Amino acid sequence: MAHQVADPSWMARIEEMARRAEQVAAEMNRPEVAGDGVRMVRLAQEHGQLEKILKPYREYRTVTDQLNESLDIIHGGEADAELRELAEMERGELEARRAKLLALLQEKLVTGDEAAVSSLILEIRAGTGGDEAALFAGELLEMYKGYAARHGFKVEVLTLSASELGGVREAILNITGEEVYLNLRFEAGGHRVQRVPETESQGRIHTSAATVAVLPEPQEVEIDINWDKDVVEHVSRAGGPGGQNVNKVSSAIKLEHLETGITVSMRDEKSQHKNRAKARRILMSRVYEHFKSQQERALAAERRDMVGSGDRSQRIRTYNFPQNRVTDHRVGLDVFDIPGVLSGERLDEFHAALRERDLRLRLERLSRG
Repeated sequence: MAHQVADPSWMARIEEMARRAEQVAAEMNRPEVAGDGVRMVRLAQEHGQLEKILKPYREYRTVTDQLNESLDIIHGGEADAELRELAEMERGELEARRAKLLALLQEKLVTGDEAAVSSLILEIRAGTGGDEAALFAGELLEMYKGYAARHGFKVEVLTLSASELGGVREAILNITGEEVYLNLRFEAGGHRVQRVPETESQGRIHTSAATVAVLPEPQEVEIDINWDKDVVEHVSRAGGPGGQNVNKVSSAIKLEHLETGITVSMRDEKSQHKNRAKARRILMSRVYEHFKSQQERALAAERRDMVGSGDRSQRIRTYNFPQNRVTDHRVGLDVFDIPGVLSGERLDEFHAALRERDLRLRLERLSRG
């Protein structure tokens, strides 16, 4: 009908997720899958991630149906005046709820990968500024510990290198918790502090720096090879010493993984079945190592981009002690409460603005692509 509200075009992607969730649930109910612990865990994790967006999606569907019913009553011309008045009163509330749910679904759609990360590695390193930079890096360490405690995240200090004056040259943390990466990813980059160091006798303001890297913790690479579609198998006779045939049956196996080009040949056994089984095990391990190395190289490159050179000019945020001001240069936001920020209590104010900016940029790219 002309007065019905329509779904945005990107809703089709969420509907695909709903169909995938049904497929996963059906697969989990199959007896042969239920007996496979590893597969069940993987499917349960996938289903859990899908549910995070499908729960508000189902609420959105209910609210949209209710809104359309109200619009039918308002514009249909068949209802009495009292019913139309009641529908008009409900309309405003339903439109507000629908708009809120649409914004939530948009955010979950474009940040789904980050939301799924529940473990990260956070690295803090003192940059330009000597002992003062190390003291500042130590304050950043306490800031992230405080932030994690307020959000119920678990912090494990993997390595800590202290300076002579009680600061931190380097600290590497593992922080875990639901959606932990979604906000802390914005902490990556150069942090700059402006203040009078305790060792400064002339009262001059010094500028020092520290760098922070925030990386999703590498997960175990899942290798799922379809031996019929992903691999080409070549069969030949196994040759013995001096060119003699070990047997008359084609028992030697060569496997080629199409995506990576990795090949494995096996001719040790007289049985084609045994050679194939051995070749598959070796191929699986080599393909695993290939993708694991790719993942590690990508993380190393990402870390280099985050850390930069560590000098004072590369910064995402400045902590100005004389003015009691913390400025995030990406969104131009000032918070006049350095103790509150360094305790971790007021970091969420920066994160909220950064998430809004990030979502806007992602949606712009989504609409263009």
